[in-house]
Amino acid sequence: MKRSTKWILWIIVAVVIIGIGWLSFGRGSASKSKTVTIGVITPSKQENAVWNTVKKTAKDKYGITINLKEFTDYSQPNKALASHNIDLNSFQTVGFLDQSNDANHQTLTRIGDTIITPMRLYSDKYKKPSQIPAGSTIAVPNDTANEDRGIRLLASAGLIKLDPKIRFTTPKAITSNPKHLKIKAVDANSTARALPDVAASSINSGFAKNAGVPLSKTIFTEPLTTYSKQYVNVIVANKKDVNNKIYKQVVKAYQTAENKKQIEKQFGQLERPAWTIDWSKISD
Repeated sequence: MKRSTKWILWIIVAVVIIGIGWLSFGRGSASKSKTVTIGVITPSKQENAVWNTVKKTAKDKYGITINLKEFTDYSQPNKALASHNIDLNSFQTVGFLDQSNDANHQTLTRIGDTIITPMRLYSDKYKKPSQIPAGSTIAVPNDTANEDRGIRLLASAGLIKLDPKIRFTTPKAITSNPKHLKIKAVDANSTARALPDVAASSINSGFAKNAGVPLSKTIFTEPLTTYSKQYVNVIVANKKDVNNKIYKQVVKAYQTAENKKQIEKQFGQLERPAWTIDWSKISD
C-alpha cells in the first residue's frame, strides 16, 4: 500500500473518530439540557399519576425528561430553587410564593398555573360549623400563607370576623370571635393528625388526601372568589429563567386536556385545573 494511501486512510479514521466523539458529546449535552428537575412535596399516588401524564407528554412531544425531586416540608423547595439545585418547583400557591419571596428576599417567579385546591374545614365530631361549641379549639396550618388561608376559611364559615386591612391574617386579625374559639397553629402536615384532638381543622387538600381523611368529614369548603387567585398552585422558576423555552414547554406539557382529565380522575372535587378557570366570571 502506498504511503499516500495510508495517510488518506488514517485521516478518514481520525475524522470518523472525531465525528463519533462530537456526536456523542453533542447528544449528551442535548440530553442533559433537555432534562428538567422539578421540586415537589412528597407526592401521593394520585399526584404521581398526574405527573406521569405530564412526563409522558413532555417526553413524547418535546423530548424533555422530567425528574421529580421530593422534599418533605414547604420550606425546602424554594431554597433549593434559589440555590439552583433544581430547575423548577411545583408545590406552592401564589400567596405562599409572594410571602416566601418577601421573607427571603428572593425573586422566584411564577411561569405557569397548575391546580387550585379548595381548603376545607374538617371535623370528626360535628356536621356543620354552627355546631362547634363555644371555647372549642380549631387547628390551622402555621406557615404564614396557609395560616392566613385557614383563618380566612373560618371567617367564610361565619365563625369569626377579620380586619380587612391585614394582608396575612393571624389570630391577632380577628375582630369578632363570639364563640371564643381557640386557634391552634400547627405544621401543615400535622393538621390532619390533629383532627381527633380538636373540634375542627383547616386542612389543605393534599394533606387530607395523604392522611386518608374522607371528604365526608368536610363541614365547610372554601368558596371560589376573586381572592382565590392567590390560592392557585404554580410552577416556579428563577427570575432569569422565565423565558427559558424548555421550561415553557414543561408548562405546556402540564396544561393539556389529557392532564385535565387525569386530575379530575384522580382527585374529583378535591382539585381543579387552575389554567381552565375564567376568572372574569368569578365574583366575590
